[in-house]
Amino acid sequence: MAIAWGKPGVDGLNEAVSALRDWQYDTAPMQLHPGDLGWFWRSGAEATAAAVRTWSRDGQILAVGLLDGPGLLRLTIAPGAQREEELTHRLVEDVTEPERGVLPRGRASIEAPMGALVRDLLFEEGWSAGEPWTSLRRDLSEPVKDPGVRIEVVGPELAHVFTAVHRSAFDGSKFTEERWHAMAAGLPYADARCLVAYDDQGNAVATVAVWSAGPGRPGLLEPMGVHREHRRHGYGEAITVAAAAALQELGSSSAIVCTPSSNIGAIATYKAAGFQQHPEVRDLYRGA
Repeated sequence: MAIAWGKPGVDGLNEAVSALRDWQYDTAPMQLHPGDLGWFWRSGAEATAAAVRTWSRDGQILAVGLLDGPGLLRLTIAPGAQREEELTHRLVEDVTEPERGVLPRGRASIEAPMGALVRDLLFEEGWSAGEPWTSLRRDLSEPVKDPGVRIEVVGPELAHVFTAVHRSAFDGSKFTEERWHAMAAGLPYADARCLVAYDDQGNAVATVAVWSAGPGRPGLLEPMGVHREHRRHGYGEAITVAAAAALQELGSSSAIVCTPSSNIGAIATYKAAGFQQHPEVRDLYRGA
């Protein structure tokens, strides 16, 4: 049967999230994770559904994309279909022809798994390699050490603390309590946790959200941040260790994270927390 793309609608998000869960495995290249949809859910279910694209054949989802900004499509493909020519040609046609509604006109970027045929064909279409990103992974088969600071799991009563630290950690962030509640109501948050780290004086100093893809699968850190007034005291490492422990409790086989390669401070923090650095990956982009 022919391959069709579409937007799942709110009622179809569960199927897209389930497909993403099934496609996560420890040796997979860095790719779209159900936690990425979970973090996007802070904008609400309707906005998330409008940003998701799926490609299916005979009712089976073969690829999922998230329009994570006006011109950035984060795309991943079922493991057995990443070199399939029929699917790849359909994906390339859909993302390069703006009238199809997958990507708008003008400058655009696509994140796709390394090794997927779609990257080869987009290069042939004139797309170029973009900004380098560094992926890191920590195996969770061994016990995780105590982070050395007080850690609290965030519920509704601590949402204001979590969002305040996040806004301090990320310039321009508009993350509010209302958005936290929208995120927590999303499907992926059933297997997620938000954590807050405190210093010895009781100040909230760092936050992280962790997203499980189910037992035996890699879990994602997205995002992690340290309050601007409490940096360079090891709190980033501490909250990252706590994140690994939380994912281990959720049954994850490993913890993964990805950051711009230019963010050398973040890379150093993750490595100090026991994460192993992997080769750089790059988005693909086309000019305006």
